[in-house]
Amino acid sequence: MSHAALIIGPETLDDAGVFRLDENTGLVQTLDFFPPVVDDPVWFGRIAAANALSDVYAMGGRVLTAMNIVGFPPKLPMSLLGQILRGGAEKIIEAGAALAGGHSVRDEEIKYGLSVTGIVHPDRIISNARARPGDLLVLTKPLGMGAFSTALKKGEPLDPGLVERACTVMATLNRGASEAAILAGVRTMTDVTGFGLMGHARGIAEASGVTLEFRAADLPFFERALELAEQKFISGASSKTRLFLGGHAEVGAAVPFALQQLVFDAETSGGLLICVAAERAGELLAELGRRQTPCAALVGRVLAREGEVRVRLT
Repeated sequence: MSHAALIIGPETLDDAGVFRLDENTGLVQTLDFFPPVVDDPVWFGRIAAANALSDVYAMGGRVLTAMNIVGFPPKLPMSLLGQILRGGAEKIIEAGAALAGGHSVRDEEIKYGLSVTGIVHPDRIISNARARPGDLLVLTKPLGMGAFSTALKKGEPLDPGLVERACTVMATLNRGASEAAILAGVRTMTDVTGFGLMGHARGIAEASGVTLEFRAADLPFFERALELAEQKFISGASSKTRLFLGGHAEVGAAVPFALQQLVFDAETSGGLLICVAAERAGELLAELGRRQTPCAALVGRVLAREGEVRVRLT
């Protein structure tokens, strides 16, 4: 059911909804939560919070408030929950937002995330539906966090330094990347999370009526990610997303299978996938560099719609 003041709803598969309050203010609303992806409870809280906050940044918005969403087994010590919430609170403070409360339920498995509210000017919303042929594609975090978290869950020995570096990337707010995109006049972007690079790219392609083409050789991957994928540390989301996309996704025969697995795999608190006008790509990359985003990689281009193909990897 639609509402006259709902500017962005579920139709375009955008990261958050936007509700017009007045001519200068759109209310951005989203929520996200998931079970632990790392063993350390503080890092888990940071990562889950950064992931939830990212949806507002993907719309070009500013975060105002956040509320905790918690599922917690009663058999576990409350001190563990306290550490998770502490990690989340750190990221809420870093975002310049206010923690306004939350809700918890008993659950067999730990789950944590946030319900987030932000604002954006109705004329400056960055959505899925405005990509244009000729735009270039930029990614602001390396891929492969799905393989990394799967390896952790399966008990694969990983260097502690590698674990901390991966956690740092996942817990990095997309705030700086969003600010850089706004300064470069970006109209369309999304964050790369549970549906992987190809799944979220398909959302842009579908809403904008275009085809997104990625160059495999230019995609950034977190250290050891390809090695872990070759060792079959891939979540079930990879095959599910590929099956869901079906004929809408085209992959070149020369692309290594492990790399194919990673572009369809779920990302945990991934970066922003940005569609930028070609003449402003240099400006965007420079702004991302100034903000020290985990990466600033030019990874592909936007094409006119080509038949049934929504996303292509060459």
